[in-house]
Amino acid sequence: MAKKLYVGGISYGTSEDALKAHFAQAGAVESASIIMDKMTNRSKGFGFVQMVNDADADNAINMFNGKPLDGRNLTVNEARPMEPRAPRKDFNRGGESRGNW
Repeated sequence: MAKKLYVGGISYGTSEDALKAHFAQAGAVESASIIMDKMTNRSKGFGFVQMVNDADADNAINMFNGKPLDGRNLTVNEARPMEPRAPRKDFNRGGESRGNW
């Protein structure tokens, strides 16, 4: 069964292909993604790598946690499920009036 890993400390210059190739040294990689800031379209410095099986994922954690990639030390551990967030308030609808000065 596939296991998703959280990867923190990713250099801003690291591409998803480079991340995937790096983790392929530990075993079969299903996918790799780097989280991008929507406003600046720049890496947020973390991402996720999905390994094909648990043994490869455990191997990747042991091989890469605390080790450098592109000049930055990575934090690698098993990804936790995303916690539910409170709904965002939409200030453009139904809030206070925005004009009529």
